[in-house]
Amino acid sequence: MKQTRLAAIDIGTNSIRSIVIETSGNGKYRILDDEKVLARLGEGLHQTGAIAPAAWERAIEALTRQKKIIDGYKVSAIDAVATSAVRKASNGAELVRAIKKSTGLEIEVVSGEEEAELAALSAQHNFELEGVRHLIFDIGGGSLELISALGTHTEEMLSLELGAVFLTESFLKSDPVLGTEHQKLRKHIRKSLKTAYTGERTGMQCLVGSGGTVTAIAAMVAAARKEKFDSLHGYELLRSEIVHLLAMLARKSDKERRAVPGLNPERSDIIVAGVTVVDELMDFFQVNHLKVNERGIREGLILRGLRRRNLLPEKKLRSWRDSALEFAHSCHIDEGHAEHVARLSLQLFKALAPRYGWGPKEMRLLDAAAIMHDVGYFISYSSHHKHSYHLIRHADLFGFTPRERELMANIARYHRKSVPKKKHEEFTRLSPDDQLLVARLGGILRLCDGLDRRRNAVVHGVDCALTQDTLELTLNGEEEMSVELYGAKAKSDLLQEACKVRLVLHCGVSESQ
Repeated sequence: MKQTRLAAIDIGTNSIRSIVIETSGNGKYRILDDEKVLARLGEGLHQTGAIAPAAWERAIEALTRQKKIIDGYKVSAIDAVATSAVRKASNGAELVRAIKKSTGLEIEVVSGEEEAELAALSAQHNFELEGVRHLIFDIGGGSLELISALGTHTEEMLSLELGAVFLTESFLKSDPVLGTEHQKLRKHIRKSLKTAYTGERTGMQCLVGSGGTVTAIAAMVAAARKEKFDSLHGYELLRSEIVHLLAMLARKSDKERRAVPGLNPERSDIIVAGVTVVDELMDFFQVNHLKVNERGIREGLILRGLRRRNLLPEKKLRSWRDSALEFAHSCHIDEGHAEHVARLSLQLFKALAPRYGWGPKEMRLLDAAAIMHDVGYFISYSSHHKHSYHLIRHADLFGFTPRERELMANIARYHRKSVPKKKHEEFTRLSPDDQLLVARLGGILRLCDGLDRRRNAVVHGVDCALTQDTLELTLNGEEEMSVELYGAKAKSDLLQEACKVRLVLHCGVSESQ
């Protein structure tokens, strides 16, 4: 199938970002290059109404370099947009002409509503939002875009002058930030939201946020939690964490903020204003849960470009399970074995769930890990359980947070060979609660993998009887099951240890058959 390469450039108030992708026209794409420059195009714009000469030069320099990089990939098209700063500046149109002359780039200056549409396009592509009332927002340097929606049905779309650079220059003059200044900033944000938003505020189930402020918040919270992920896309934050983070940042000087783990020092001067906007948004809509969309407007540009060129199929409802199966297929797994192990695993899960208070979230972790547990074969049979860990951890799986990917990777890793040990760095960096969850769910998967030792679904199902210290399993099937019985006994160690139960196994038919 022919590969098409496209590029997108987002010229924002604070940063200029470019991305190059390759697609086969099936709606999926892979990123070939991703470049970001903090050009601070909006620096001083609030005071003068124009883009400053230094910012102008930084933008031209960044775009000249990015255009050369893009040209190297021989893309078939470039979609480039400029947002709040260029839109507002008295010399914005002049800058667009200068960019065209210097780089050959055709820049589209988009409205605030178009920015919001691009942010929504990205969020709906990346998160399970069907039937969920939610708020999508993107915080840039100059503006804040808001989209309230139920599933894919937009209720209200707004663009407000509540960007991190604009608010910092307008309200936060002192270092550290004075309490009086911060209170004025809060009041301004609240008044702006109350004046502009006319829809129903109650019943909002979650917020999906994008932009540099949001990813910076996620990085700081992850650092405080001592969590290390390759990507923070899909990371989940609680309101309490935002409140505590803001209180800490507001007390510090700019020099002290530069040393905060997870925060890019180049964002230290505008981070208080940005986090305040997020805090006020969560308070305004009374939402406790924020999901991080690392991709935002630039991905929205890519998706819009794919759609315009008929390279994006009609949207189909995606699910986390479809995503896991799709990834497993790409690694050429034995689907029959994977699905059978998943079915048996869920039978054991239902027996143990009431004891441990497990619900749908834990169930899907086990189900998906079971589907993907053998993806490591794609690399090599030898140590394939370790390869499965790395492949799952780095996979782009729809509907899962970074923490959930890490948990599934560990669950799959322990389906064979060693049980968790202190020398296993991937396991020991989990929280104690997550370590226990991995051991228990991994124990279930490990046992059920043994129950399909011959990979021919001889064990049709399992009847489970759980007492205080004993888990009794009766294997149901129509054929002789001695190999499966042996496989289950050999792989029952982790489950027995993690769940503190003695395992008793029976065959539902005569073992001599």
